[in-house]
Amino acid sequence: MTGRQIRRLLYGLLVLALFVIVLHNGRTANWLAKDGRFSERPHLQADEVRTDYNDQQSPQYLELPVVSMTPDLLMMEPDNPKSQLPWYFKDGMLRPTRAQKDPKTGQKTTRVWPKEQKHSDRVEDQLMFVPPNYQYNNEPMKKILLYNGLSNWMVDDGQSIFTTKQCPVNRCTITSKKSEAPDVDAILFRDHFSHPGHRKTHHQVWILYFLESPYHTELITYNDVFNWTATYRHDSDIVTPYERWAYYDPSVTQVEQLNRNYAFNKTKKVAWFVSNCGAKNGRLQYARELAKYIQVDVYGVCGHFKCPRSDKCFEMLDQDYKFYLAFENSNCIDYVTEKFFVNGLQHNVLPIVMGGRREDYQRIAPERSYVHVDDYESPKRLAEYLHRLDADDNLYNEYFRWKGTGEFIDTKFFCRLCAMLHDDGDVDGAPTKHYRNVNDWWRGPGVCNNTMPWRRFIETSIVENGDVSSNVIQPIGERSNTGE
Repeated sequence: MTGRQIRRLLYGLLVLALFVIVLHNGRTANWLAKDGRFSERPHLQADEVRTDYNDQQSPQYLELPVVSMTPDLLMMEPDNPKSQLPWYFKDGMLRPTRAQKDPKTGQKTTRVWPKEQKHSDRVEDQLMFVPPNYQYNNEPMKKILLYNGLSNWMVDDGQSIFTTKQCPVNRCTITSKKSEAPDVDAILFRDHFSHPGHRKTHHQVWILYFLESPYHTELITYNDVFNWTATYRHDSDIVTPYERWAYYDPSVTQVEQLNRNYAFNKTKKVAWFVSNCGAKNGRLQYARELAKYIQVDVYGVCGHFKCPRSDKCFEMLDQDYKFYLAFENSNCIDYVTEKFFVNGLQHNVLPIVMGGRREDYQRIAPERSYVHVDDYESPKRLAEYLHRLDADDNLYNEYFRWKGTGEFIDTKFFCRLCAMLHDDGDVDGAPTKHYRNVNDWWRGPGVCNNTMPWRRFIETSIVENGDVSSNVIQPIGERSNTGE
């Protein structure tokens, strides 16, 4: 072949190759378009796509669905699965829409009141609740009087608490002026009650707010005054827990803690921070008896060890101790405080609990995250089990498999209160109930149980050992110290 023929052949092969490339790209683009994997939308920065949920007239706010969390849903965005969580999680984005009604009965399909869901605190349901007839910025304001002042609430007069918390229902305002008592929509009494003096109308809601146990709260001498309660108890109208654990996916309560040994390098057994030595439930006597069978280091005025209230004390729990006594000062229904949630669960130590009943902890605590004293007939039997955990790292680590399955959420009390006050548009709205005698509910028979069934084992030990002084129950006044 001549040089000219060779050049023509090479030129033809080049044209053929280009034709094949163009044909292939065209078919690929067509396939992507049909498959839905190609979009003409430009890439937006995070700030451009973030919805302003304070603008409650936004179509996105009104139309975004409430999605139940499932394993499949959590896999939708592998880079940021938390973006599919409800708004009250740290990185959650899902906002509630107005509640639906059953087309047959006309009643709400939500369960936000105690009568609608008796065995749950309904906190998450209330956080995702917008009343069916709520009109957003056109809804009339509800005024709430904080009768005992603003100091304990850390809020200001006005609407700011509802907007800064980005409440889905924010048409409420706060006042601390007692002179406005006859005209407000709700009066919130915290810790103490004194009658406002005006005749209460059936449209006004009076709410009792208690955080301490019945042993350390006021005895109410008035009947038929309170409509709602706001306490840590799960059967309160608006539950106010010390802390609230929520799972990302309620069907996933345990995960493998790969490459993590929570017992590693821990050489000490049991720690306890306590300053109230006269608790009515005999917790100090229990701890002293327990100390006969396992190392118990008691920090504070009730023990021999000192540690100033600082982060160093909790670092010591994380690094040195395997167990922590999260003992409350009263054994009452649902009475579980920061001793469990903060001192215990929020550190790498296994809490040993006394206070609420078994079923109370089962309802509010992460699964398999604690050891309850009521599961053991005596302090000696509990110590035997703790020694078993101390000797078996695998068994000990099973109590930490809940970590990573959820988080402690802000329960946004005022957001929920505002939403519930607006639930008055129909017969299925806010209940018009009242407590005939709120003391019967708050401190009646069966609410608290300080019988201490394990006491008989301590008394037996006293007789056998001849040691009386360290186990004598100290006298308790009418109102003992409510500290640690």
